[in-house]
Amino acid sequence: MPPPLTPLQFDAVYREHFAFVWRTARYLGVPRGELEDVAQDVFLTVQRKLSDYDGRVSVKSWLYGFVRRVVADHRRRYRRKESKLRGAPEEQGLDAYESVQPTPLATLESSEALVRLDRVLALLTPEKRETFLLAELEEMTAAEIGEVMSANVNTVYTRLRAAREEISAHYTKMFGDPNTPGGRDE
Repeated sequence: MPPPLTPLQFDAVYREHFAFVWRTARYLGVPRGELEDVAQDVFLTVQRKLSDYDGRVSVKSWLYGFVRRVVADHRRRYRRKESKLRGAPEEQGLDAYESVQPTPLATLESSEALVRLDRVLALLTPEKRETFLLAELEEMTAAEIGEVMSANVNTVYTRLRAAREEISAHYTKMFGDPNTPGGRDE
């Protein structure tokens, strides 16, 4: 068993995994304007719990558990606030991520693809969506996903297969076959 992380390594954990925490909170439905607060809450918790890390799971899996709990707490607080200035998180799509000097056409295509993906992902159950995003975007193994979601590996594989099938079916129904030139537009 590797030695536990020391407080001196917090900066390294923060630098290496900040983008993962940010993306994961976004995938779990935190509005863009609130991501900084959520990420800060996650890393405050991580700093307090850093000495508890025993190396039995990957740092990424360990962090994911914190992100899930902080996002759940954030959602509870958000629901209590009946703010008319913001829409519900479900109404807000994933924002397009800026890449290094993209062409205007590439930016437009990327934005449209993210909006389409977000619309399709919104139709999945939270468990399937979370499993799909962890597997496909974060490249976590089924064992890691099972650990952070408290599910056995077979359940993870079943959810992932079902999510892929549903995504394909919903995408085709909503936008046409992506492999056919001139597929149906919205």
